[in-house]
Amino acid sequence: MKVVILSGSVYGTAEEVARHAQSLLKAAGFEAWHAARATLADIQAFEPEALLAVTSTTGMGELPDALLPLYSEIRDILPAAWRGLPGGVIALGDSSYGDTYCGGGEQLRELFAELGVNEIQPMLRLDASETVTPEVDAEPWLAGFADRLRV
Repeated sequence: MKVVILSGSVYGTAEEVARHAQSLLKAAGFEAWHAARATLADIQAFEPEALLAVTSTTGMGELPDALLPLYSEIRDILPAAWRGLPGGVIALGDSSYGDTYCGGGEQLRELFAELGVNEIQPMLRLDASETVTPEVDAEPWLAGFADRLRV
């Protein structure tokens, strides 16, 4: 199964989590693809069969600037081929920001819902105020995601 990993990072942590997810999914037998500054054309050329989004959140609860062009492009086009694909979101944030905590991840969940992507497990929230190893903390969630993709 071909899994595309979309990502956006403010300080690079979400990119590290995305790269780690790619290596774990490959080790689990999936064809995982990730590019930090992917375009919609890049993603469509890969012909995804599942989608994983990994994003940090700005202090205002928004998506990182690096992810906004891709997000906008997807929202403008809403690729019909993605309807019904399995997917999931890993959101990084800091709970000390209150209401905006993991807001970037929530925006991607909403986009996935608009696309008709089937969220196969609840969004993972990684709190910067509680962890210094988010890529390691994401491993159990990623194992569950891989298991659900196999079903």
